[in-house]
Amino acid sequence: MGIVTTTSETTFSQPPAEVYAFVTNPANWPKTYPGSEGIDGVERALPLTIGDVWTEKGSRGELYTWHLAMAMPPRLWVFNSVGRLGHDEAGNGGLEGRITVQYHFARPGGDDGPTLFTRTMTIEAHKDAPLPDEFFLIVNPAIIDRYHAAVARELAQD
Repeated sequence: MGIVTTTSETTFSQPPAEVYAFVTNPANWPKTYPGSEGIDGVERALPLTIGDVWTEKGSRGELYTWHLAMAMPPRLWVFNSVGRLGHDEAGNGGLEGRITVQYHFARPGGDDGPTLFTRTMTIEAHKDAPLPDEFFLIVNPAIIDRYHAAVARELAQD
């Protein structure tokens, strides 16, 4: 397997529960994540629970089917997409692999300190099915930093 991992951290003045509630709502992703054009399947009550499934539309119309694997509010949230990454509406196309995204929330300075939000994305692909160059845009640290800045902007508006 080929593995690509990107981790980014940002501190927020809001408490972990507030940051957690915002970033773990996939309906907020098109407002914050570059390349996220739409979410389907999260019309139910929040927070999402382990086993919930939703779909994200990318900037080229490709789809990612996400599964919530871990939810430990307000500390940890892990979701993944396994199988055809970037598939079409019929589930065809894309490439075989796995994406795992972990959100971690901590207050290293104590209960009154800022929240440290850490986002780690790991993409795994079979060596005989290499990732196309444009796929690497979603793990580019500059893109992830834009996401964190957009989250800060949205949280400041609340």
